[in-house]
Amino acid sequence: MEAQYPAHWEADVVLADGGTAHVRPIRPADADRLRAFYSRLSAESIYFRFFGPRPRLSDRDVERFTNVDYVNRVALIATIGAEMVAVIRYDRTEPGEAEVAFLVEDAHQGRGVASVLLEHLAATARERGIERFVADVLPANMKMMGVLRQAGYTAQSQFADGVVRMTLDLTPTETSAEVTTSREHRAESRSIARLLAPGSVAVIGASREPGGVGQTVLRNLLAADFTGPVYPVHRQVRAVAGVRAYPSVTEIDGEVDLAVVAVPAEGVLDVVKECAEKGVHGLVVVSSGFGETGASGRARQDELARIARSYGLRVVGPNCLGIANTDPAVKLNATLAATVPGRGRVGFFSQSGALGTALLQRVAQRGMGISSFVSAGNRADVSGNDLLQYWEEDAATEVILLYLESLGNPRKFTRLARRIARNKPIVVVKSGGTPAGHSAEELGLPDSAISSLFAQAGLIRVDDLIQLFDVGQLLAYQPLPAGPRVALVTNSDALGLLAADSCLSAGLEPRPPVNLGAAAGPAEFGAALAGELAADEVDAAVVIYMPPIPGESDEVAAELLRVSQGSAKPVLATFRGHLGMHPSLRVPSGSGGTPARGSIPSYAAPEEAVRALAHVVRYATWRAHPAVPPPELDGLDTARARELVLAALSGAPAPAGEEPGGFAEPGPPVEIDATELLSSYGLTVWPAEVVGSPEEAVAAAERLGWPVVLKVADPGASRRAGTVRLGLTGPEMVRHAYAEFADQLGERVELAVQRMAPQPAVPTVVGVVEDRAFGPVVSFGLGEVTARLLLDQGFRLAPLTGEDAAALVRSVRAAPLLFGEYGYPPVAVPALEELLVRVGRLANDLPQVARLDLDQVLVGESEVLILGARATLRTPAGPRLDGGPRRLS
Repeated sequence: MEAQYPAHWEADVVLADGGTAHVRPIRPADADRLRAFYSRLSAESIYFRFFGPRPRLSDRDVERFTNVDYVNRVALIATIGAEMVAVIRYDRTEPGEAEVAFLVEDAHQGRGVASVLLEHLAATARERGIERFVADVLPANMKMMGVLRQAGYTAQSQFADGVVRMTLDLTPTETSAEVTTSREHRAESRSIARLLAPGSVAVIGASREPGGVGQTVLRNLLAADFTGPVYPVHRQVRAVAGVRAYPSVTEIDGEVDLAVVAVPAEGVLDVVKECAEKGVHGLVVVSSGFGETGASGRARQDELARIARSYGLRVVGPNCLGIANTDPAVKLNATLAATVPGRGRVGFFSQSGALGTALLQRVAQRGMGISSFVSAGNRADVSGNDLLQYWEEDAATEVILLYLESLGNPRKFTRLARRIARNKPIVVVKSGGTPAGHSAEELGLPDSAISSLFAQAGLIRVDDLIQLFDVGQLLAYQPLPAGPRVALVTNSDALGLLAADSCLSAGLEPRPPVNLGAAAGPAEFGAALAGELAADEVDAAVVIYMPPIPGESDEVAAELLRVSQGSAKPVLATFRGHLGMHPSLRVPSGSGGTPARGSIPSYAAPEEAVRALAHVVRYATWRAHPAVPPPELDGLDTARARELVLAALSGAPAPAGEEPGGFAEPGPPVEIDATELLSSYGLTVWPAEVVGSPEEAVAAAERLGWPVVLKVADPGASRRAGTVRLGLTGPEMVRHAYAEFADQLGERVELAVQRMAPQPAVPTVVGVVEDRAFGPVVSFGLGEVTARLLLDQGFRLAPLTGEDAAALVRSVRAAPLLFGEYGYPPVAVPALEELLVRVGRLANDLPQVARLDLDQVLVGESEVLILGARATLRTPAGPRLDGGPRRLS
């Protein structure tokens, strides 16, 4: 029987030049593919691999190279289309060590194929218990030595007998993680750059029918004055819109970088193969009839992505509006929208194709510009994650706006956002989920959790499209505020008070409004704004200009612009109820009439301006705190914790010193008392004993010490009233409480005795869930019934920094009870924050912990006490979505 390998060993990857390839283990059926690959190698490549000439592989060689056991002998290949272009393999030579070698076809050397294969082989080796790779390299083989040295692992080398022996310690390091992240970033950024800045475009399916999809895209490309050649493709006609047409993309004389596909869904796959044959870099599939139509369409969509990636193409769509780039050197409008905003500093991603046209029109109506736009439609391949990587590098993009209906790889999304938002703000509207992605319900997390996780990553999540543009225009044209203190300059007392109330509701700190009166003109507005901006107690200013009789509007606007120029404090306005960039409040940029930085955004009503400002203030506060790594913790015994987890899952102790290897089929969940597991992370559970009779309860109380608590042992009992008896000071009280429980719940109920914890203390609840998309998520809330009923919880991704833990504690509405308000004494919040950091570390280290409940955690004046802890364990089917080597997802 042919050996099997885990499904997650296969992956689509982006190469260093932006192309794609498929990585998978070699199989016996690859014999002919291996022979063909070997026949294309140069004599030098063969010499470097085998240390001598080897013009052909014997049948015995081919059989040995293609038949591996996926444990002691593993080989991975990279394929593009049907061809094998590279192979890497290891052979175990002794426990914990294997010899590694790789070979890349000459035509594909320099594309980063070897580096990505090494990442994937190292991950498979670690799963099989291999700790070191050893490679013998000829001194002249500088490319192989470079790949091994630049992987980021600890490397040693020695020269003997004419060969350099290199040894790689496969233990992941900060350097290896940084290398992987950096390579992923460069590759994905380049793959999108090839789409948004093509040298030439073919429109496949560009018919002569007025209003047809293909012809619409073609006319929009021509109307935008795209700087490269445009090639209509149609099977029958000779010209479309006055431009010479070609019967197929393969018959076009020149090179084609980008193809816009507008043929019926049934013909798209054939077109993809033709584009691959032509050497097209990327596709924009505007055709519908894919995942949005049901199971058969979804299967066609998956096949579209598979074929395109296998041939090295990135795909936008299907069922999308298209892409646009306002760079004067490109002038690309490969969309169905005739109106594309002018040049600006906002990158805009919309998952919805249907909404795309309306969204672009709204941007244009507000007078905002964009740098580039992508409508991903069904998101078979290119996603918001790819665009984030591109916009991080794009100097023309200063603000990123995202309209998302679903999340493809949420853990990667938040990781990227957390890095990028340090320099470029990201504003996101997250609507309900679709079958093609992960909705809040599919993720297993409430929508409030997604908001919490977005906030942790520095994302600005807004409720609707109006807010998306409200916040976007403020970020695009004004500086960030240094704090929440807001000056209000107005000519209407009622509107000033409304703005002040809105500030208070949004968590801002308004100064008393400066009411200039209905007759105020340019001089009054200018002087008042200048005075407020000069005050140290002001971080931002909102100007409300609503004259009862139109008069000096242009002069007032000019004065507001003059005063605000050079100020480090943002100024925004409600200027005669105008929404967007009012013509009189713009600083000309010289780029197609779009405003320059320093222009003052206007809002239809004061409360909308304040709402946008509040979002930006929270973002600026997050950004002002430097990113820090999770703290170093003492008292950790991760190896012991892994042994406990594996023993519980297997039903027997794990072999001493053996690391968990590989991933099994997920078995049934195993529930355990988490006392020992927590002790491995420096956390102690307050002792308790389960008892079966009144006398056992009394004996347990004597051992634990008086006074005691008698409670129902069911882990969920703390969520129900009447399941605890507190302050029992003697045997008779214990017996009486036991009898009450027996009468109330039946003789067979399990009860537990626990020593009474010191009072006063605030009850809280700490939890962990291993979400299939986000990975380990830590939750926190107060343990009182009211807080539970109101679902007053906060959430953060593990691992937690000290700042994450502090923000998590303060994120719940009942947090003031921990800080000495409402008659409660202040409690040991720093100890609670350390507990959260330790729990987050446990969750990050142990993917087998599907759920962990610390219920309750009492936070006293000087310490925290864990009264109960249960864990649910499950064998993971594979690595976390954003774990392991690079892969497209």
